[in-house]
Amino acid sequence: MKINKKKFIYLISPNKIPKSFYNNLKSVLKTKKVGFFQLRLKNYSFKKKITIGKKIKNICKKNKVKFIINDDPLLALKLDADGCHLGQKDMNIKIAKKILGKKIIGITCHNSMNLAKKAINAKADYIAFGAFNQSKTKKTKHIASVKILNKIKKFTKTPIIAIGGINDVNYKNLLLNNANFLAISGYVWKNKKYKPLQAIKNLI
Repeated sequence: MKINKKKFIYLISPNKIPKSFYNNLKSVLKTKKVGFFQLRLKNYSFKKKITIGKKIKNICKKNKVKFIINDDPLLALKLDADGCHLGQKDMNIKIAKKILGKKIIGITCHNSMNLAKKAINAKADYIAFGAFNQSKTKKTKHIASVKILNKIKKFTKTPIIAIGGINDVNYKNLLLNNANFLAISGYVWKNKKYKPLQAIKNLI
């Protein structure tokens, strides 16, 4: 998986998709800072996810952004997305690879070297660590420090994604400590101070 240093943002969708979302997404992706967009919807039906996913996929394609589905390889297959992100309680990566073939599969590794090594051995396309900060998007069960980013970088070239409460104040430290991409959601979509486009522009 090629890394474009300018496109360091791994943008995750809000939990709810209002009508205004699509125009905001278009303007955010036009900044050319986003390398991945992950559709993460917990409370929508499969059918509704397909309708939303098709619209988002078109916007991603026009902006050369990889379109990733959270948790669900079958939805990723149905939408012909670029790949799927799997948590530790989701489908086994080997089964997901059989479903998705050569598409991108990323794995959540929390703050564990052991989980990271397993994911690398299973040929995950990227590994995600976190949370590095308290997050409003998700309950923080696992806290990670930059030490794990530096440790893991010593023995793998697998791209690393940092996740959890990342904003315009703390993001640079993660990039300086071997994170290839920063997974961001709340800072962009739930920011009371900045609109989504301005929030992204603040990340130089």
